[in-house]
Parts: sequence; C-alpha cells; structure tokens
Amino acid sequence: MTHAMLKGSNVPLDARAVRAVLCWTPGAAVPDVDASALLLGGDGRVRSDEDFVFYNQPRHPSGLVRRLPKKHVGDHLTDTVEADLAALDPSVDQVVIAASSDGGTFEHVRDLRILIHDAAAPTGGEPLAVFDVKPETGEETAIICGELYRRGDGWKFRAVAQGYPTGLVGLATAFGISVEETEAEAEAEAPMAPAEPSAPAAPSYGYPPSDVTQPAPAYVPAAPQPAYGYPQPAAAAAYAPDPSFRLPPMGPQFQRP
Repeated sequence: MTHAMLKGSNVPLDARAVRAVLCWTPGAAVPDVDASALLLGGDGRVRSDEDFVFYNQPRHPSGLVRRLPKKHVGDHLTDTVEADLAALDPSVDQVVIAASSDGGTFEHVRDLRILIHDAAAPTGGEPLAVFDVKPETGEETAIICGELYRRGDGWKFRAVAQGYPTGLVGLATAFGISVEETEAEAEAEAPMAPAEPSAPAAPSYGYPPSDVTQPAPAYVPAAPQPAYGYPQPAAAAAYAPDPSFRLPPMGPQFQRP
C-alpha cells in the first residue's frame, strides 16, 4: 500500500534499505534537477564533508548511501538516492533527501515528487510512500524533499518541502558542509581598493631605498669647531669700543714740522 504524504506528515518504513526517487516532467524551459543526500548526526549537522552525497561525490565512503544514474521513465525523468538504513552507523540519526535545480528555479519544474521504494522490491513496483513536492515561493533553487530518520529501532520518512533560494551551496552550508571558493571567485568578490599615487623614488646610491619620503630637516647652524692651539675668538662684546679710551700723545715721528 502506498502512503500519499502531506507536508509535515510521516510514515514508518518497513524496509532495511530504500530508494528515494525524485521524479519530474522535463521540457525545453524546465531546469535540470539533481538529487542529493546529507547524513546527519544527532545535532542535525554532518559529521564531516564526506557525509554529503551529490553529483560530484555520488557515493558515501561507507558505500551505504549512493546516487544512482538518471533515467527516463515514460514522460518523466528520475534521479535516485539509495540508502541501506539498517547498516548505517548508529551516529547517523537522519538522511536528508534534497533536490537542486540547474538553470532556473523550482517554479519552472513540473510535477516534482519523491517516491520511497523498498530497495529489495523489484524496480517499478509500488512505492511505500509518495509526496508531491511544491515550492512555497517559486524562487527556490534547492528543496529538502523529505528526510529518513531513526525512531526507536526503526526508520521513518517525513515529507518536508523546505526550500532554499541559495541553491545547493546554501543548503549544504546550512547543515555544516565547508564550501570553499576558488581563488578566482574570491578575487572577483573582493572589493577593489583604489590605487594611491606613489612618490617618485630617489636614487639610493648603494643604500636600501626608503619607501617613506622624509621631510627635509630644518637648518641648524653648525657649532664652531675648536682651533686646536690658537686662541679662541673672544665674545662679540669684547670688540665693542670703550668710550673712555684715549690715544696717547703722538711722538715726533707723527708730528708735522
């Protein structure tokens, strides 16, 4: 029996492993859709970046969560994540199943739904649960379609449909994934500082050039140097005329006849 899910509802899963199948109707104006999965611990965050399964990392190191190739099924296109729930490490508390769009928002994705199958059942069989995923605003470029989570000794599936306008990167960082920018992207986003005019460099004549232009020192007259053996010049006051000085009477050699 297939459970038709409403947003926020949940259903127990009587299966050791499941296939979560995203299904939509492709078209000329429809963006491509990619399935992804995040393995979360009890704190609601990934334990490491390896817990993110997506198109560039389609298989978890444990091999227990993996992304399968896309397929055409009638008029629909599917992208699938398979999870071996019973074998997952006990530190994994939930597996989030998400969809991201490439080339547009989910407003233009038609008939998006998620189907949960028992992985042990034949392909194409009746799903355990189905949920029609509808965007809330239409501006989403990533959506959490649903989550597989532990409940006691078993697992359940919850219908979520929570969207992100920041794409797969925004969704991944919300759960603790470290997304590194390339050097070119970082340079493109960094504000450009205005160039400052530089002062012309003076010749250094053998000394290391200085990057700082120093102001010219104020002129300070040099102190008089010692004369080394000659009498030192008297103070200027010594050369002033003495008003009481009188020449002696001239001798006969200086008198007119």
